[in-house]
Amino acid sequence: MDEMLRDLYQEVILDHGKHPRNLRHPEGANRQARGYNPLCGDQVTIYLETDADGCILDVAFEGKGCAISIASASLMTEVLCGKTEAEARRLFDDFHRLCTEDGFTLDQAAAEDRKALERLQVLSGVREFPVRVKCATLAWHAMTSALDGGGDATTE
Repeated sequence: MDEMLRDLYQEVILDHGKHPRNLRHPEGANRQARGYNPLCGDQVTIYLETDADGCILDVAFEGKGCAISIASASLMTEVLCGKTEAEARRLFDDFHRLCTEDGFTLDQAAAEDRKALERLQVLSGVREFPVRVKCATLAWHAMTSALDGGGDATTE
């Protein structure tokens, strides 16, 4: 990754880390789950409002943690709204590959996920720091736990 692109990605992460989007507890949330990263202490609660067909109508979070953890939760809330449960799970799988697999490109992702993954690509640099992958995926693990019925999720 060239230096200019790395700087841009860092700016986006810092912006979302300092000014997270959808940092709230929505009144209409009908699913939620907590996530905890025991390695660094990051904590997040994900709130979902889904309809009878499993479409995500609203998604938000509350929590505290490092800039990567908060930025990832913030970005996740922006890309998941309007997705079905199946789409959200598939996007998590592609996002996880983006953060963990060397050589993974957007062309390898589901076509429907590519636009969202372009926005999430700012977090792909965590693959160079495996311990930070857990920070980037914490909110996503909590989101899938919320879809599964709630409870706690960890990065372990």
